[in-house]
Amino acid sequence: RGLLAVLGALVETFTGEAVPVVPGSHARVAWVGAGAPLTEVEDCAEVLDAGGPAFEVIYLLEAEDAAVARLRERLDGLGDSLVIVGGDGLWNVHVHVDDAGAAVEAGVEAGRPYRIRITHFGAGDAHTTGEQLPRERVQRAVVAVVPGEGLAGLYGQAGATTVLARPGEPPASGELVEAVRRAHAREVVLLPNDAELRHTAAAAAEQARTEGIRVALIPTRSAVQGIAALAVHEPDRRFDEDVVSMTSAAGATRYAEVAVAERQSWTMAGICQAGDVLGLIDGDVAVIGTDVTATAEGVLDRMLSAGGELVTLVLGDEAPETIAEHLEARVRESYLAVDTVVYRGGRQGAVLLIGVE
Repeated sequence: RGLLAVLGALVETFTGEAVPVVPGSHARVAWVGAGAPLTEVEDCAEVLDAGGPAFEVIYLLEAEDAAVARLRERLDGLGDSLVIVGGDGLWNVHVHVDDAGAAVEAGVEAGRPYRIRITHFGAGDAHTTGEQLPRERVQRAVVAVVPGEGLAGLYGQAGATTVLARPGEPPASGELVEAVRRAHAREVVLLPNDAELRHTAAAAAEQARTEGIRVALIPTRSAVQGIAALAVHEPDRRFDEDVVSMTSAAGATRYAEVAVAERQSWTMAGICQAGDVLGLIDGDVAVIGTDVTATAEGVLDRMLSAGGELVTLVLGDEAPETIAEHLEARVRESYLAVDTVVYRGGRQGAVLLIGVE
């Protein structure tokens, strides 16, 4: 209701039209566009009573009006409590869905989403009608920094609260503390997923502890290590045991990435020129090439030469269309009993992230 009141005030300010609100009703807000009136749709109290979607997805979106209109139709079919406000190319999107990844992907198709927030609802929170009581803290949650919109959706579907790190824009400790608060849990496992964020994450963990939240920092250095940790996360297990299990899974995952050099530089593998394709293993340049797929294959071969049972590939927006199929075939034909999983990471900075467990 508070959100509806704020939106109604915004509409009245910009359009001069007062927005009627039916006392006691729970109306879904369809869309507030530039110069468009706030539209109420059917009362959804019955839907809310039934339990409602599991995730809240919020993001800012840079997109054209026509793309936002298509986005509205897409999101309206995915969930409820849809609110899209803004204009002049910048929009604020809010929706409750069961498939958080699909909601984020819809934003990627429409334009450039950022400041993505995905929250898994605890029992009896945003989907409870009648008098709203303070939401009970869940026992445990995972907060993770992710480098791309696709990974934000993937982590969100696994129940994690995410903080998006855009290339060249690492999150500050205050953003991580806010994410810990949003998780609304007594115990939090924090996954920075970047070696350079370790001190920032440590500062955030200390701040959260002063607020009475038990926080464990697992020093994951890549999003693929975070995926491995999240895969073994069990909220019903004792906190210390859960942290040990997640830390072991992350530590057992070797990580690599394929990126394009922005300038000439000295590396462990020699001198690279701007435009060269770099294959980094555990943070160090191991392969310098001219072709993304060939370089990725060289990196993967080096990693699997030491053994492995599972390969994780996270494709960036700039990855070649056939790279996943090529690498999957390479693993299948050359390495016995090694499985491959593929995810789409969106705008994640690196062309490709690789994990080997």
